[in-house]
Amino acid sequence: MIKTPASGAASRSHDAEPVVARTVTELRTTVAGWRREGLTVGLVPTMGALHAGHLSLVAESLATCDRTIVSIFVNPKQFAPGEDLDSYPRTWDSDLAALREAGAHAVFAPLPAEMYPAGHATTVSVSGLTDCLDGIARPGFFDGVATVVAKLFLQAGADRAFFGEKDYQQLLVVRRMAADLDIPIAVIGCPTVREADGLALSSRNAYLSAPERAKAPRLHAEMQTAARRIRSGDGDVSAACADAVAALQADGFGPIDYIELRDAETLAEVTAMGAEARPARLFAAARLGETRLIDNIPV
Repeated sequence: MIKTPASGAASRSHDAEPVVARTVTELRTTVAGWRREGLTVGLVPTMGALHAGHLSLVAESLATCDRTIVSIFVNPKQFAPGEDLDSYPRTWDSDLAALREAGAHAVFAPLPAEMYPAGHATTVSVSGLTDCLDGIARPGFFDGVATVVAKLFLQAGADRAFFGEKDYQQLLVVRRMAADLDIPIAVIGCPTVREADGLALSSRNAYLSAPERAKAPRLHAEMQTAARRIRSGDGDVSAACADAVAALQADGFGPIDYIELRDAETLAEVTAMGAEARPARLFAAARLGETRLIDNIPV
């Protein structure tokens, strides 16, 4: 059973440096010391370039666990050829400063050779949940995610792991992976953090030019319009999604990978919403210039 930390147990002086572990051995040694004290451990997996969305996950971990680890690793296994592995933002100094201020207890920042040493030959693949949406738009992406997250779970031995709902399909895939592999960790989903104009926070938002940044909130706005139509029964689901695609294309977005309504648990396609409908979510992925934006909202 995961216990709630004692009052003040999760806090740490904001002028204290978090432990920085570069190897799995260093990480496990740190966690073993905490375990000897009977402390619970939370894990926040990230690829760095931290923003307020990441820090909200850190805050949730600090509120519910005695100790919090934040991993920073730009995982090459989840980037396809031609994607932005080399240009993905890497902001170590500001990331470490933000985690120090937030009160994180440890940072795990391995090099690729530590995570994937010579001879590494195992890939974790989750079927079903990866057969749609980004599983089609980004072939191999979820294999890379499942593999690195399985390794992080086993390396850290944490009680809880925290993921943002902005990457909702990823959250479901990680939960399924942990359950299927009997990894004893609770996978916690946390609400999407947005800018005041509705744009979901993402490290890749840094790629947007000033005019693109001004236009980017249109994705969320069109999704809200489609969701309202679907809830009200004004037209069928496919028409609401098609109209959102057309509106975004007219506003300079494109290509649009998908705008689709899916079951919130199984990701099965939802073609109609009735009084007895299961919870659903509207998913979208679209390019604006060179930047790929993703979002999802409940319906």
